Amino acid sequence: MDLKKLFGYENKNVVITGSASGMSRSATELLGELGANVYAIDINPIEANVTKRIQADLGRKEEIDRVIEELPERIDALFLCHAIAGYKGKELEVQLVNFFGQKYMVEALLPRLSKHASINFISSVGGFGYEQNYKTCLEVIKIDNWDKAVEWYKSHPDIISNSYVFAKQCMNTYVTNKCMATEFISKYIRINAICPGYTITGLSDDFNKSSSPTLNAEEGKEMIEGMFIKGWNGYAAEAKDMGYPLVVMGSDICSYMSGECIYIDHGLTSSWKNQGLINNK
Repeated sequence: MDLKKLFGYENKNVVITGSASGMSRSATELLGELGANVYAIDINPIEANVTKRIQADLGRKEEIDRVIEELPERIDALFLCHAIAGYKGKELEVQLVNFFGQKYMVEALLPRLSKHASINFISSVGGFGYEQNYKTCLEVIKIDNWDKAVEWYKSHPDIISNSYVFAKQCMNTYVTNKCMATEFISKYIRINAICPGYTITGLSDDFNKSSSPTLNAEEGKEMIEGMFIKGWNGYAAEAKDMGYPLVVMGSDICSYMSGECIYIDHGLTSSWKNQGLINNK
């Protein structure tokens, strides 16, 4: 069997963000090996061998608009993989980078997406339980204007105080809410997300610091491991453990899958669900 034909990326135009490091870099490199024409975007320099490298700050509307002008007229797969840690004082920036800017980019590029194209997000186990915040997340999703979104965020400081979590909850809500929306289903465009568990990447130090009240990386690491690792005597994933499934999800292999938030966490969130069922008996 020809693996390139099985994946269906050969000679297809693929756009991927966050390609400079981590999960996205693993995905970017694999997409290139599978024969895709890869248009890679990141705020940092990109080393991967791709069709085109674009450096931009994807938390700023004018930068996203500039990037869109540099992308091809036909796009067969779109991967939104960039994110920043949830530092206190950067709540608005986190919302714009980790969710609203990605929503804005998807909807601006929608006319260029080919029939049966795939849209693929990197969400997080941090978005677990998004269903309980679904209505609030929908308020953000229904906003179709950048300035109005900024205004909404600024007027709801209590909601975005847990910035990283709320952004990922919005992302999961977007995937499940939009998968059958007319603008997507009319072209049979699939939309899915992976929700990674604890993974070691180039951003790990940032996430460790942002998890500590004193911005101490070691303290933050201990807190994160206590939440995501120690309870099941587990271990951290590598970037490829997330990047490779992401590529599979966006490929022809998963051609009939849409509206899914797939937790890749060695069963951690399943155990949370089971514990919740037990506690509710």
